[in-house]
Amino acid sequence: MTRGPGAGAIVSGLGISAIGRRSGISDVELTAASCRQAIADAGLVAADVDGITSIGDTALSTAARELGIEPAYRGGGMTTGGLLSPVMAAALAVTEGRARHVLVYRTVNMIGGDMTPREPAENTAASEDLSAAMDLTQMMSDVDDLLAADAFSAANWLAMHCRRHMSLYGTTKEQLGWLAINSRRNAALNPLAVYREPMTMEDYLAARMVSSPFGLYDCDAPVDGSIAVVISRPEYAADCPKPPVRVEAIGGASGRGGWFHRPDYPTMASADAAREMWGRTDLTPADIDIAQLYDGFTFLTLAWLEALGICAPGESGPFVEGAHRIALDGDLPLNTYGGQLSAGRMHGYWVLHEACLQLRGEAGERQVRSHPQVAVVAVGGGPIAGSMLLTG
Repeated sequence: MTRGPGAGAIVSGLGISAIGRRSGISDVELTAASCRQAIADAGLVAADVDGITSIGDTALSTAARELGIEPAYRGGGMTTGGLLSPVMAAALAVTEGRARHVLVYRTVNMIGGDMTPREPAENTAASEDLSAAMDLTQMMSDVDDLLAADAFSAANWLAMHCRRHMSLYGTTKEQLGWLAINSRRNAALNPLAVYREPMTMEDYLAARMVSSPFGLYDCDAPVDGSIAVVISRPEYAADCPKPPVRVEAIGGASGRGGWFHRPDYPTMASADAAREMWGRTDLTPADIDIAQLYDGFTFLTLAWLEALGICAPGESGPFVEGAHRIALDGDLPLNTYGGQLSAGRMHGYWVLHEACLQLRGEAGERQVRSHPQVAVVAVGGGPIAGSMLLTG
């Protein structure tokens, strides 16, 4: 099979700042901490890094100056990979010879981070696979639908997706709860997680309602923090001081079908992203050893399990029930760091960081003992989504 865009690129370095709620630490300090750690972890110095990118971040130049980087390649913004677009673009850049080592970071401050328009990018030619923009007419139509349904936040409109799934397949509130309980159990083993206290099903069901059927523990935890990775050309694997993590395949989708206009509603763009990813590899869902899946809301994880072909439509609820299959010693360890539900909302970048730690065998107390070799990382919900298959 012809390998897809970005395949073969390696994640050579990982970095993560302190994570906390209302920490008072500035964006610049958080970014510098994670980026310096990632560069050192890759066995590099700032002068070796010739690319930098983030999500729609107007602070790219500030970050580059702070770190002493003079990038020939500078990217930014979201395309068909959703929140993972900068990582995917970096993989393209190094495999196409436009950079040797690209620093990718994401920094958030409680309310969600800097999502303002990006600076004009230099040398960011992208392939057609990562260049499609959201359809504005469709998007505005969807916004009208959301407002008409009093769906003013993601909690509202994803709750409607979840309700539809419950109606079609009999998915239960308790099945959602097992995802929250599993995440909290894993977070107890993660010293950086913001919520580590034990959670029972009674605790979960007693939490205040946010947007039915979502209660407080169905929603991610806003935090301050920064995560960075270095994406390097394939040839660097021989010199990388840490076990390199390889990009096997990527897939993304953005803007097609919107929030409510898909004929297969409540299916979301995650299905399209997964389909594209699987079309670029000979691996199959049966090859996945660990899954790090977006959980901005519990239902999004169920949606990803089905989109990725791990479960058939409607079977994700029974799959996670009891949290046995998805435990650290289960058939498919899931969100082993505690997820956004308990560790903290890092816009999907903690799932990437954790997948790489697990493939390296460096996840400490929460390390999966079966020596995982294949990890799937999936981020996003609604009309934007991106997924990556990584190998150790």
